[in-house]
Amino acid sequence: MSLAQVIGTLVKTGMHGEAHEDVHEFSEQEAYDLFAAILDGGLPELELGAALALLRCHRTTLPELLGFHSALIERRYRLKLPSAAARPVVFSSYFGAHAQPNLLPLLALVLQHLGVPVLVHGALNSSGRVASAYIFRELGVMPCFNLAQAQAQLEEHKVAFVPTAVLAPGLAELLSLRGRLGFDNIATTMVKLLDPFDDESLLVVAGNDSMQQELLRGFLRLRGSNTLLLESTEGEAFANPQRRPELEYFRDGEPQMLFEAETFPLKNFAFLPQAVDAASTALWIRRVLGGEAPLPLPLVNQIACCLYGAGYTQDMNQAKAIVAVETGSLIVA
Repeated sequence: MSLAQVIGTLVKTGMHGEAHEDVHEFSEQEAYDLFAAILDGGLPELELGAALALLRCHRTTLPELLGFHSALIERRYRLKLPSAAARPVVFSSYFGAHAQPNLLPLLALVLQHLGVPVLVHGALNSSGRVASAYIFRELGVMPCFNLAQAQAQLEEHKVAFVPTAVLAPGLAELLSLRGRLGFDNIATTMVKLLDPFDDESLLVVAGNDSMQQELLRGFLRLRGSNTLLLESTEGEAFANPQRRPELEYFRDGEPQMLFEAETFPLKNFAFLPQAVDAASTALWIRRVLGGEAPLPLPLVNQIACCLYGAGYTQDMNQAKAIVAVETGSLIVA
């Protein structure tokens, strides 16, 4: 099927609306061809907007996700593994916080404190929400604007925040269209799978709902990558501090449930920051790192999973014990 036929099929599919079954499921190769053309700027602006709108109505299948991902990894830049006892942990951050504090920077800085390299890639702003970039800036972690700077930050400081355009310019262009088009597009799914270390990192992936998590679970089984999968908190890849989600680890495609989801939320949220703005969140994170405020238990659990998945330890029970000892000064309640 030619690229023109692929787009034509999208149009026919979109005409049936979301309430009907899709007319056609693209093959992996067809999905690759379409996304490669999109990332390469091979579609005129009008056709691009139409294709993105139709893809939003089209339920993404596993072969399509595999094809999209193949196109992406051929068009993203790579980083060398930093010298460390553990493989780097990679987070994506593109949604920001609205109803509760964005604690992704806290996760990154606790892992850095333990000697694990952490790369967070994401948006420099978040459409009125509190982006990780804002909080990192308050904490003295500035964005890296080229690959050499990102590599140096990882080597010297073990933590780097990298804007999308540094790693995948085509993907950054797609993300920039969200405001103009008024809706999210396929790029917000693909950024979750962006890894500049050729599958040699621990990729932390968060699904926004059960349907997306199931799609990602199938992808991770087939890809055989080293990944921690969880339900997102307002779109971000940190465990909800009020109720721990499932934390599922994939090693070479084999899933392992490290923590079950908590059934009931915590009743006392007094330990969390009272405001969600960047300055208040950063101040609270500093208090946690200084042992003046408690590290929420769901995040302690996620940190243990990251240590295990990053190869900091080969045993999950040992990872739990290390977190209990090493972050003891961070947990005061």
